[in-house]
Amino acid sequence: IFSILNFNCNNMNANVRPDEIPEGFTAADPHAGAGGGDQKQAERQAQAEQKRSILEQSLTPEALARLGTIKLVKPEKVSAVEHMIVSMAVSGKLPGRINEGKLIEMLEGIGAKQKQATSINIQRKRYAFDSDDDDDDDDEDLL
Repeated sequence: IFSILNFNCNNMNANVRPDEIPEGFTAADPHAGAGGGDQKQAERQAQAEQKRSILEQSLTPEALARLGTIKLVKPEKVSAVEHMIVSMAVSGKLPGRINEGKLIEMLEGIGAKQKQATSINIQRKRYAFDSDDDDDDDDEDLL
């Protein structure tokens, strides 16, 4: 009985013709992974690991901890600072390890640039029946 149930899943795809595959399905081997997707994911993971390594070498432990804490609240700001630190480290413009105070200055600099770029302009629409008077004592006219 067990020999009937024991079949090789790896060779199942070899016996299926492309026209026998239902629409929306592929003949990819489930044990082989996604092929090109795995390679892209591996590249992204390698880049993330390299970035993390550069940040660990460039920041003091206190600054790295602060960066992680801020990342929970402002991920876009931390991403911009991380990119700046990595590019400085790769180009050799980083004089030494960045301490917590210098990191705060960099974050404030990024924040100032982002605040200048974003502004909110509220315009109230005026209607013909709106009066410019602040007082609304028109109730006496109704009596």
